[in-house]
Amino acid sequence: MIYPQTFEQKIGFQQVRERLSELCLSQLGRHYVQKMQFQPRADELKKLLLQTDEFRQLLNAGADFPSQYYHDVHPHLLRAQLPGAFLEVAAFFQIKMSLRTIREALTFFTQAPEGLYPTLRLLGIGVQADRNLLLALDKVVDDEGHVRDDATPLLRQLRQELINRQGILRRSIADVLRKARSEGWTPEGAEPTIRGGRLVLPIVAEHKRRIKGLIHDESATGQTVYIEPEAVFELNNDIKDLENAWHRELVRILISLTDQLRPHIPDLRRAYQFLGLLDFVRAKARLAQQLEAVLPRLHPRPLIRWEQARHPLLYLNFKEQGREVVPLDLELTPEQRILVISGPNAGGKSVAMKTVGLVQYMLQCGLLISVREGSEAGVFDDIFLDIGDEQSLENDLSTYSSHLTHMKQFLLLANKRSLVLIDEFGTGTEPVLGGAIAEAVLSELNRVRAFGVITTHYTNLKNLAERTPGLVNGAMRYDPKHLQPLYRLETGKPGSSFALEIARKIGLPKTIVERASQLVGKEKVRYDRLLEELEAEKAQLEKRSAEAEKNERRMKKLAQEYQELKNHVEETRQDVIREAKQKAKLLLKDTNAQIEATIQEIRTAGAEKEQTKAARQKLDSFVQKELKTELPKPRGTREVADPKALKPGDKVALIGQEGYGELVGLKGNTAEVLFGGLKTIVKVAQLEKVTRSEIREREKEAARKAPASEARSGSNMDVTGRMAGFSTTLDLRGERAEDALQRVMNYVDDAIMLGVPELKFIHGRGNGVLRQVVRDYLHSQRAVASVADEHADRGGDGVTVAVLK
Repeated sequence: MIYPQTFEQKIGFQQVRERLSELCLSQLGRHYVQKMQFQPRADELKKLLLQTDEFRQLLNAGADFPSQYYHDVHPHLLRAQLPGAFLEVAAFFQIKMSLRTIREALTFFTQAPEGLYPTLRLLGIGVQADRNLLLALDKVVDDEGHVRDDATPLLRQLRQELINRQGILRRSIADVLRKARSEGWTPEGAEPTIRGGRLVLPIVAEHKRRIKGLIHDESATGQTVYIEPEAVFELNNDIKDLENAWHRELVRILISLTDQLRPHIPDLRRAYQFLGLLDFVRAKARLAQQLEAVLPRLHPRPLIRWEQARHPLLYLNFKEQGREVVPLDLELTPEQRILVISGPNAGGKSVAMKTVGLVQYMLQCGLLISVREGSEAGVFDDIFLDIGDEQSLENDLSTYSSHLTHMKQFLLLANKRSLVLIDEFGTGTEPVLGGAIAEAVLSELNRVRAFGVITTHYTNLKNLAERTPGLVNGAMRYDPKHLQPLYRLETGKPGSSFALEIARKIGLPKTIVERASQLVGKEKVRYDRLLEELEAEKAQLEKRSAEAEKNERRMKKLAQEYQELKNHVEETRQDVIREAKQKAKLLLKDTNAQIEATIQEIRTAGAEKEQTKAARQKLDSFVQKELKTELPKPRGTREVADPKALKPGDKVALIGQEGYGELVGLKGNTAEVLFGGLKTIVKVAQLEKVTRSEIREREKEAARKAPASEARSGSNMDVTGRMAGFSTTLDLRGERAEDALQRVMNYVDDAIMLGVPELKFIHGRGNGVLRQVVRDYLHSQRAVASVADEHADRGGDGVTVAVLK
């Protein structure tokens, strides 16, 4: 049941009907638009919705479905039922083209893949569009709506004779016109014309006696008369006779064709019912496209669980203006049936309530609804609406009396399958009494387990919803700082009217606002202020939540970039190693071949000195060519440091390093070494002894590169300087993953060179990206003996400790 009778006008559905009618291709579809009504049966409703959704998919896929010639031929069929009557050529043209559309639609669904458009396919069951009838129509009427010249042999003969006679007539009258022009008897630019179905010449009135013939007409001024020359009397008569004969033959053909059509009228009615349904469903699908509407998951019981619901008409209007509608998330379930919406005036309460009514009514009329995919919807038996001012002078009803009349009907008829929509509940009378009656009515609606959406400003209704199971508060969000509505619905808390704040913004005198605050009472002001503070805190929380989500997305992106970088480095490393091994293998092969050739050459020469020297030079040249560089000068042999053989004053170097220093003292397995001016304690196992020859070579090289050494730190001074400024702790907090990895790589290289035994990396906890980067790299280095967390008192897993070999 839908209450009141003006429901569609009040909720805005009449405008939806008008849009649907505009989208129809014919009166056939518009007829179904007008018949469309509320459907409370879930099985029938599901079928209607599936039809619309399948046609929407058909349109979205760009399928080649017929979209022309949806003609309403019911008046022609009524005429054709009368014995002896016949249809005109235009009527047969409409029947032919629309029958062709019907056959194409049936063929489309028949040839569609199995399982595609199953509900639409069912519409065509039992529909017949006789192929022989279509061929008979096509034989008489062409695709332009004209009678075919070869419809019958006699018609073709008459048409041919008519064309011949008309050609002779034009030539004859052209001769007469030529003479009349030469004599000056015709007006300037005169041409033959038709009067009374006969070809005539325009002649100046004062010369009308100069041409023998019949005067058929004259101009409005009387200065020109239209004469049929005597020379063409017979030709015009012959043409008239042929036209009459042609028309008689055409009528005979049309009568015969109508007789052939008459037995098919019952089948044709069913076929055009099918065509009208297709037009109607197509219009619903087109509307769904415009609304970006979808088919929700349908339940047979009452339920509303909508996400991103938009008011359809508001959405279309805003779309034309380039604006966006603020969507609503709404849920009405058996446990939370009635939503009590409060908030400031012009904050969107009524629009939210109308959105619920219009969207649910559209759904139960078989239309897809403007919600997000995945939304759920149920089926109601009744929708009751109370909205607007319905004063009636005729029935002596005030606004409040009208509201009470509606409440009476709601209480009598509403049940657990009803949806009740009430706007500004309780208004129209003294607030205390109006609020009390509204609270009693709301309690009774909740008792019968009705569903509903109610808008109000009354605090007692908000309190009732807060403490009563089955009721839930909802608030239209408002910006208390700028006093602007946000048009967003939030379920679970009441809204404030912000009356005093709006009064201040408008500029009402301060004394008036303060007096109003005193009159309303401290409790009410404190209640509204609490709601205002909650609104501000909610906005701040949403802002922080959005920032947190943004940072989380950023960190995920960085982690992904790091992983991709790591994978790339690993892939590149493997490629480089593979390529180097391949080159080394080829070089080794060539080198071995050259060595064997050199040995063979020396043996063949009998190991003579000159030949041996030449062979060695040839081998050196080959090596230089292959390596594309000069052969390195042999470095002085270093002796592995032996703790027993070492003594203060010996020159030593760190294993693998070029710089060297002087041994100062020994203590067991540790040594005190002076690098430049800095003493360092290192393990003896990390030292090697530097020979005198190598020291001399180093001094010569240093003297040769003195200018360059001044520009950059030399070997000894470089080591000394870096050891002086080296810290065993590296702070990486706040670094990007790529930058941190580069710093760690450089830092570990320096530590290994300087012989530092232990390192600490401060990266913090966070989401663990930096910790993972640091530890992945440390585990990949052979010089690192172990990797572990720092002691819990000194940072725990926020600090990584690495011990070097």
